[in-house]
Amino acid sequence: MVKQTKLGRLAVLSLAVFSTSTFAAHHEIKMLDNNAEGSMVFEPGYLKAEVGDTITFIPTDKGHWVESRAIPEGAEKFLSKEDEKFTLTLTHEGVYVYYCPPHRTMNMTGIIQVGKSVNLEAAQKEVDKIEKRTKENKGRLFEYFDQVK
Repeated sequence: MVKQTKLGRLAVLSLAVFSTSTFAAHHEIKMLDNNAEGSMVFEPGYLKAEVGDTITFIPTDKGHWVESRAIPEGAEKFLSKEDEKFTLTLTHEGVYVYYCPPHRTMNMTGIIQVGKSVNLEAAQKEVDKIEKRTKENKGRLFEYFDQVK
């Protein structure tokens, strides 16, 4: 009987330690007119997250919203409303490339890497397309993409 009690306590303790390390995180990304990187920018522009984490996009300045451009296979595309907070739950591992539609030529873009970069090639193609059409802040998205591992 004593052995079962000790085993039971050990199992409960192990479960408690394991479950606290697996809680999902919450991240915020601001949509800004300006910051240290320049004009029309998401802050942060690159974010490393895990499956189950949530991201809230915050329109700190007016006239911004967010739309997905490249997402992992099986993940849902996303599109927020202008000047409204938008929360996204990350359901699939991979690279998410997004932008602010009215400021796309100003390279108001960002990248979220969730776990392994399983869709790296597709994300790279989208990054190349976006950078090719950019008129201002050239190279910004390439810098974010260079952080993807």
